Amino acid sequence: MPKINIDSAPTTNGTTYPEEYAGPCKPRRRWRLGDAAGLSQFGVNLLRLPDGAWSSQRHWHAEEDEFVMVLEGEVVLIEDDGETILCAGDCAGFKSGVPNGHKLENRSGREAVLLEVGTRSPTITPADYPDIDMVLHAGVDGYFHRDGSPYPKYPRRT
Repeated sequence: MPKINIDSAPTTNGTTYPEEYAGPCKPRRRWRLGDAAGLSQFGVNLLRLPDGAWSSQRHWHAEEDEFVMVLEGEVVLIEDDGETILCAGDCAGFKSGVPNGHKLENRSGREAVLLEVGTRSPTITPADYPDIDMVLHAGVDGYFHRDGSPYPKYPRRT
């Protein structure tokens, strides 16, 4: 397999979350290494979280597995059972269909760098955000309130 030049990999900066939930995720930056390699079965991202940034709102996926490994720095994993500090070399995994909402927060005072691996689905799969009024529906683009009404679509913001 050819070497991937991380600097030329496609990037995804910020978030498309509704404005009221976007703030802590705006500083995040992802290098889409799986896309750079042409992978079709799973996605791989290099995630950089500046101090104070979150990986996401707390969520879980009905049909997607997720795995993270901290490469540099320190983050706090927040899930249903509480908070766990993850340092360089630590990893965590989240099985699809298990309703354990999770997110990573960088409270360390310096940037954290993580590797993310997850299921690559051809369409949007269901996800739940247990702390906020937000869900994803299967096959439907955009975020929704729990009552089914859609949020306005936002461009990616940093």
